[in-house]
Amino acid sequence: MNIAGTNFPSLNEIGNDQPSRITPNEVQSNFSSMLKSAIEDLNHIQLESDKQTEGLANGNVENLHDVMISAQKASITLETGVQVQRKVIDAYNEIMRMQV
Repeated sequence: MNIAGTNFPSLNEIGNDQPSRITPNEVQSNFSSMLKSAIEDLNHIQLESDKQTEGLANGNVENLHDVMISAQKASITLETGVQVQRKVIDAYNEIMRMQV
């Protein structure tokens, strides 16, 4: 997941006293594109790891270290994605329990 590519506001923008005029549609669009980008990054990392592992099994890759690093990176990325998913579901459930 590429955190550097997200469009989070800078500290100067947060501390600004002027209210920002972002419409709910823009927020939804930004969130949607950020989520899609993160899932695509996760998928790319998984596919790269699979390709390197397959190459190692076929004898095409000589450097075991790169394959293991790639596999571990894919594992950590997937685990992070699963944890984020759980937190989002927990937050959604908490909001649904709130009384209006």
